[in-house]
Amino acid sequence: MATTIVSVIQVLAGAVLILFVLGQSGKHSGLGMISGASDSFLSKNKAKSADAKLAKWTKWVAIVFIVLTLALSCL
Repeated sequence: MATTIVSVIQVLAGAVLILFVLGQSGKHSGLGMISGASDSFLSKNKAKSADAKLAKWTKWVAIVFIVLTLALSCL
């Protein structure tokens, strides 16, 4: 029973981890950088704060995923 519960939580954590990784912006924003369209001060700060929060949550979900994987190997 415990193995099933931990497995379900691990699958959910893996799905959330995938979504968080895909939701992060890359290091280069693409063609918007060439034209300078996204160079305003407010857009840079907003993007950094959202990306910083997403990166922080990605790390926490990854830690949960690793702990669950280790727990499953012990069960």
